[in-house]
Amino acid sequence: MWVYSLAIILMWVYFLVIILMWLYSLQSDLNSFLWTIKRNPPSYFYGTIHVPYTRVWDFIPENSKKAFQESNMVYLELDLTDPYTISALTSCQLLPQGGTLQDVLPRDIYGRLKRHLEYVKLMMPFWMTPDQRGKGLYADYLFNAIAGNWERKRPVWVMLMVNSLTEADIKTRGVPVLDLYLAQEAERMRKRTGAVEKVEEQCHPLNGLNFSQVIFALNQTLVQQESVRAGSLQGSYTTEDLIKHYNCGDLNSIIFNHDTSQVPNFNNVTLRPSEQITAQEIDSYFRQELIYKRNDRMGNRVKTLMEEHPDNSFFFAFGAGQ
Repeated sequence: MWVYSLAIILMWVYFLVIILMWLYSLQSDLNSFLWTIKRNPPSYFYGTIHVPYTRVWDFIPENSKKAFQESNMVYLELDLTDPYTISALTSCQLLPQGGTLQDVLPRDIYGRLKRHLEYVKLMMPFWMTPDQRGKGLYADYLFNAIAGNWERKRPVWVMLMVNSLTEADIKTRGVPVLDLYLAQEAERMRKRTGAVEKVEEQCHPLNGLNFSQVIFALNQTLVQQESVRAGSLQGSYTTEDLIKHYNCGDLNSIIFNHDTSQVPNFNNVTLRPSEQITAQEIDSYFRQELIYKRNDRMGNRVKTLMEEHPDNSFFFAFGAGQ
C-alpha cells in the first residue's frame, strides 16, 4: 500500500514538472518586445512601457532580462537619471517671460480648469492606496509634485497634466516606471548609460501646436474629464488595459500608440465636422513629430553608436509603441 502511494505521488510530481516546464516555455515564447540586432557581440532593442515596473517585471520573459544583464551599454530615449533632464523638462513647460495661464486662456476654460483641479485635489486622498500611504506618500505632496505651479505652465502641458490626473494613474504613483527602473539598475550594475534624444527634441514638438489647436485640445480634455466626473463617460482605455496587453505580449497598436504619443485621442464621432478636422490635424501632427520623425532620428543615432562602438553590446530601451 505504501509503495502504491509513493508511486502515485511520484506520478503527480512528474506531471507537475511537465506542467511547469510547459508554462516556462509559454513564457519564453511570449512576445517580450525584445529584438536582437545580429552582430558580434549582439545588441538589442527592447520595448518599454511607462507604468510602475512592479506591475510588469514578473511578466517580462527571462530572455529579455538576460539580454539586459549581458549588455554593457544601456541607452534610453532620455537620460532619466541626469538632473539636467528634469530641469530642462521643467523649463520647457513654462510660459515665456513669467506669463500665467490666466493671462492666455479664455476665461471660461480657465475657470473650468481651476474647478477640475480643485476637485482632483479634494479626491486624491480617496484615490490613493493603503500601500502608497504606508510608504509615506501624502496626497498634498503628490498633488503638488504633479500639478504644482500649474498656473505658470503652457496650456499644452496643462492638458497633458489633466489627462494624467485620474484615479487609475494616481494609484500607480510612487514606484519608478519601467524606463527609470532600467536606468537605475544599469547604473547600479555599473553599465555605461546614455540617451539617444535631447530634452528639446521631445519638448519642442509639443510646444509647436498653434494656439487655437492647444485651446481645442485643452477644452476637449476638460470635456472628457468632466464627463467622467458626471458618470456619463468611461475612458476608452485605462492604464490597466495597457498593463494587461503588455504583460500578455500583445502589441496592440491603438493602445500602445496612445501611450507613446502622451496625447489624448480627440478623434471622437460626437465632434462637429469642423472640430473633427482640428482633431485630425492634431493627431496627424503628433504622429508625424512624435513617432515618424523621432523613429528616423533615433534610428540614425543608434546606427552611429553601434558603428562607433563595434565591440560593445547595446541594450536600447525605447517605448514599445514606437
